[in-house]
Amino acid sequence: MIARRAVLLAAPALLLSGCKVFDRLPRDGALRNTFEAANGLSYRAQRLLGGGRSMAPEYARADVTQPMRPNGTVDPPDADYQALRAGGFADWRLTVSGLVERPLSLSLAELRAMPARTQITRLDCVEGWSVIAEWTGVQLRRVLDLARPTAEARFVVFRCMDTREVGLAGAVKYWESHDLVDATHPQTILAWGLNGEDLPVANGAPLRLRVERALGYKMAKYLGGIELVATLDGPGSYWAERGYDWYAGI
Repeated sequence: MIARRAVLLAAPALLLSGCKVFDRLPRDGALRNTFEAANGLSYRAQRLLGGGRSMAPEYARADVTQPMRPNGTVDPPDADYQALRAGGFADWRLTVSGLVERPLSLSLAELRAMPARTQITRLDCVEGWSVIAEWTGVQLRRVLDLARPTAEARFVVFRCMDTREVGLAGAVKYWESHDLVDATHPQTILAWGLNGEDLPVANGAPLRLRVERALGYKMAKYLGGIELVATLDGPGSYWAERGYDWYAGI
C-alpha cells in the first residue's frame, strides 16, 4: 500500500516540475514509460477506490489572486473566433453531439440563463504555478442531462476554437476529454464568469471548462463543441498526443 501511494504521488510531482522536463524525456524511454504507467495507475486507482466524487478545496473571496494568470492560448488568431468576438459572441453556439438522444445548440445567453454555480478554487498549472480565482458557470452535468447521453457514452470530448499549430494536414485545434465521472462532478462547470465579471478572452471567452481536481491544461478554453463518445481517439487529447498525462488528476 505504501509503495502504491508513493507511485500515485510521484506522477503529479513530475508534471508539476514543469513541461520542459517532461518534453526532454525520450518518447520511447524507460523513464517516460514508467511515469506514463504511473499516471495510468493513478487514474485506475481513483476510479477503483471510488474517489471520483471527492471535492476540491474551495476558498474565501479574500484568497482570490488578482489578476487571474491565463494559461495556454491568450488570443486565438482564428478568423472565425475573431469574428465571433467582434460581435460580442452573440452568434456563438455550443453544440452537444455524439452519443446523445437530444443534440443541442446553445447560445451564451441560454447557458447563462441556466442555474449557475460560483466556486472559488485554485488552478494548478503543469508549469509549477498556481492561482486562486472565482469562477461562475453552469454545471456540465445540467447540460448533459438536457442532451441525455446514451448508455454507450463513456467520455466527453471538448472541441475548442483556438488553433495551436498548423501541420501538413492543416490547422490543429485544441481539444480535450474527460470521462463521465469527472464530467458530471458537481464542481465541473462550463464557466462564463471570472471574479465577478464576464470571462476575458485571455482566460477562454466566451466559455471554458473547469474541472477542479485536474491540472490546468485539462480545463479547455474557447469551447465550441462537446461530443459524447464510447472510446477516445488515440491518447485522448491535444497534450496527451504529445506525451503528457491524459488523466492529470490531482
